[in-house]
Formats: sequence, structure tokens, C-alpha cells
Amino acid sequence: MRLFQNSGLYPSYLAHLNQLAAKASSFAERRRIFLDDRFGALHFLKPVLEQEPEAFFTNGDDEILQRHWAREQGLPGKPTLEAILLAQIEHHRTEVFYNLDPVRYPSAFVGKLPGCVRKTFCWRAAPSGNADLTAYGAVLGNFPSILESWRQRGCRAELFFPALDPLMDEYGHGERTIDVLFVGGYSRHHTARAKTLEQVASLAGTRRIVYRLDASRLTRLAESPIGAWLPLQKHRRPDAIARIAEPPVFGRQFYELIGSSKIVLNGAIDMAGTDRGKHALLRGHGVRRTAGIRRRRLSGCNGTGSDDGDVRLGAGGNRSHFKVPARLAGIGRNGGAGKDPGCGDLQQGFAVETVWRSRRRGLAVLERLHSGRTGRLIGRR
Repeated sequence: MRLFQNSGLYPSYLAHLNQLAAKASSFAERRRIFLDDRFGALHFLKPVLEQEPEAFFTNGDDEILQRHWAREQGLPGKPTLEAILLAQIEHHRTEVFYNLDPVRYPSAFVGKLPGCVRKTFCWRAAPSGNADLTAYGAVLGNFPSILESWRQRGCRAELFFPALDPLMDEYGHGERTIDVLFVGGYSRHHTARAKTLEQVASLAGTRRIVYRLDASRLTRLAESPIGAWLPLQKHRRPDAIARIAEPPVFGRQFYELIGSSKIVLNGAIDMAGTDRGKHALLRGHGVRRTAGIRRRRLSGCNGTGSDDGDVRLGAGGNRSHFKVPARLAGIGRNGGAGKDPGCGDLQQGFAVETVWRSRRRGLAVLERLHSGRTGRLIGRR
């Protein structure tokens, strides 16, 4: 089976990649540097991760990467990124096309695919405006309500989960010097997440709270000395968050921080509604979270027909509960907390040691969710 997987990049990660690959002068070299950094690896299928000869991977929105390929293949002129991607698919003689960036390459793109392509799938687990994905063989995702919205638009939609990156076993073996870590974005529009982040940030005076946030240009301007004189109040983050905010991290740098943390927040944003995909506790910004912390009232359907209910906080799978912010201040050196049940509890979906140490289980999940699940989807009519 000749598999082609296409992905896309966050603008802030692209700047990071450009630094990592500043000296790369070929398509293969830049792609190797990207794959080695592990950004988004939990979404990549096993043949891609293992660099099997029949699998091809690219980031179709990375202009530097794609123009390296076009130049090396002798494509004339300055073709569009879409034209380059189509040429890559034809050159590869792709049979199965799996697209992680379908809003950029929707049904109109599928209609242009060469005849060698037999099956098409795309991943989409977010609201997508008026995007048309009906030409894809199936839309995959781990949020049942969003999948149902695709079905209502005429798409075939299938429940599918990201897997675990085997390289994560290399991290998390040392002392955990960070009490609470959050890596992601901050927006006042995500009210539940924003409130939790502000409450936890208030503990920075007594605990090591690390926030690596992706800030917009307006936010950076609003929080600058000059910005204090401009009418940009709505773009400023609360003082408790702004004081500890640092630039975002990705890939292996994120893995390193996760492995050094007792608790990793993964506050679901409002668009998720009541859905809680299993890996909504582990995924986001390219990697899994070892501990997904959210408000108790945000519990909901995990995509398997059951309810997440109360999720735990503690080391090695032990149940315990705490309130924000008072009980969080009582976290011990091993990541545990005293029991104090009640409304407003925070929750942790996976105990740190359970996630980091269970190599056998993690590899089994990777095999089942990626190669196994994909095989079943391809085989269905």
C-alpha cells in the first residue's frame, strides 16, 4: 500500500522550524529535521514514523520545503503549493491519501487527485466554517459531536484517535522540578480555560508554575511599555498570567518540559462542548499532555460511549482531589495532593507515572490506533 500523508504547520512553529533547519538545503534534509523534532508525531501513521519506503510525508503548507522538492524534480516556473502537492502525489503513485490539513485542501482538491489514488481520508476535529469535505472517503476525528456535524453535511465520519509517540519514553525519568506546566494558547474567548489558567497562575509565588504561551502580535504589543499607552486592553492577558508567560515550545522541547513536570494542564477550549476524546487529555500543539487538567464541570463524553466522570490527580494512578487555587498549593514533591472533594475540583486524566512508564501499553496503542485502525477503515466499503 502506497501511503501519502500530508500535514500542516502552525505559523509560530514554522518560525521555530526555520531556525532548526536554517542550513538545510534539500527537501529530504528539511523534512528529516522536522520529523526528528516530533512536532505532531502523535498524528503520523506508523509507516511514516518508521520511514517505510512506500510511505511519503510532507507539510503541504511549508513553502520552503515544497519548493525544495519542486526544484529538485525540475518543475518549471513557480508552481503553486497545490500544484506541487498534486505533483508529489502523482510522482509517488499514491494509493491512500491521508490529509491532516483538509480545510486548506478540501473537496475541490480531492477532485484533482490523479487516478492512482484509491482511498482518501482526512482528519478534522474542529469547527471548519463552510469547508466542504464531502469528497473525502471519510472524515476522521475524536469528537463525536463534530463528527455528527460532518455527517449532517453529507460526509462519512469515523471515530479515530491520535496515538502515542514511542520516543516519549526517552523523557520523564529525572526529577520533576516544575509544579504545573501549561503549553498552548490563551484567549479570553475560551472562558473556562482562561479562568483556570488565571487561578493556577496566582500560585506562582509559592510554586513553580510554567506557562509557555503562543501570543499574538497584538498581545505582545499590548503588554509592551508602548502598548500601555494604547487602547489595547482587550488584548492584554491578566497580570498573573502575563508575569509568568514565556514563548511557546514545540516537539522535543515540549517533551522535555512534560517530563520535568508534576502536573500538565490541558484545559479544553469552549468549542469542544461536552466532548472529551481520550487523547484530548494527551494531545494539543503537536504532542500529548501527560496530565489533562480541567474543571470538573467540563467532564463529558470521551468518544467511546461512556462518560469521563471524575478524573484523578495523583502519582501512579492514585485518586485524589483538590480545589483551585487553595488545594493546588498543597501538591507534594511527588505530584500528590490531599483529598478535598467538592465543586470546582480539578482533574487529571492520566497519572504521570502511568503515562510515562507504560511502554508496552503505549506501543500497543500506537499499533492498534494507527496501523490497525487505518487498515480497517481502508478495508471497509
